[in-house]
Amino acid sequence: MKIDRMPTLNGVRRAAGKIAAILPETPLLPVQIGTTSCWVKAENLQPIGAFKIRGGWHRLSDLTAQERARGVVAVSSGNHAQGVAWAAQKLGIAATIVMPRDAPAVKLAATRALGASVVLYDRPGENRDAVAADILAATGSVLVHAFADPWVIEGQGSAGVEITAQLGRQPTRIITCCGGGGLAAGLSLACPDAQIVPVEPVGWDMVGRALKHGAIICAGDDAPKTICDALQPPATAPINLAVLQGRSQPGVTVTDEEVREAQRFAFSRLQLVLEPGGAAALAAALAGKAALDGDSVIMLTGGNTDADSYAATITA
Repeated sequence: MKIDRMPTLNGVRRAAGKIAAILPETPLLPVQIGTTSCWVKAENLQPIGAFKIRGGWHRLSDLTAQERARGVVAVSSGNHAQGVAWAAQKLGIAATIVMPRDAPAVKLAATRALGASVVLYDRPGENRDAVAADILAATGSVLVHAFADPWVIEGQGSAGVEITAQLGRQPTRIITCCGGGGLAAGLSLACPDAQIVPVEPVGWDMVGRALKHGAIICAGDDAPKTICDALQPPATAPINLAVLQGRSQPGVTVTDEEVREAQRFAFSRLQLVLEPGGAAALAAALAGKAALDGDSVIMLTGGNTDADSYAATITA
């Protein structure tokens, strides 16, 4: 993917101003993990249930009148889909979202309810980017990439601007759920003095491996199944790697059971509902895989989970 421009700290700050004009801050809540008191940023309380609303709004609200008239296309398992669909509905822009057929039903329904047209593909089996490319070629729409877009990265970074204002200083570290690396990259720009710790599912640490090797690594056909449907991009992108190199450590991975334990902890101790992918950073903290101190912030990135699987998790 060609990089037309790089995201910047000024862009993150501009995105934060735009988002503050239409959305309240999400809470920064105290949490006790072991003997350490630290913080969680409850992005699961966004209107669409995930942080993706930030990048979606910054990207779509910056489109020209001509671009808006052409409509937008996005590829997503559900949260970016809703972020783009929400922004598109607010701005009167036609949105088409390419989503996996096995995406959680709650995410498919919510995306359609926001007025977006949903095109399904088989995962594994079909190349989602190829499906999107065919739509883009036929319609001339604008691609809004889930993580490899400078506006999206800047929009996600607005969460770091909020954290700094709420904490009164930059955090020492931000432990964040990580799929393609859009949020991690944005946070690294917003909070340059903080250590960024990406957390990915076991076998899907494409950002971590890219940071370790200094090159894009693709998931193999034998990549394990994970309950973190939101954290399964086949690879990060050059723009994300370029931003994160020198600003982030390779990060850590978490198992499905560690994620489930984090979902139970959030329910019982924080009274918050988290989807599996939205609980990955908390899982790393609870499992002792990420260092914590009083100025550490854990990102709770999404809460879009279906009732049956969630009930099974928290009652196990």
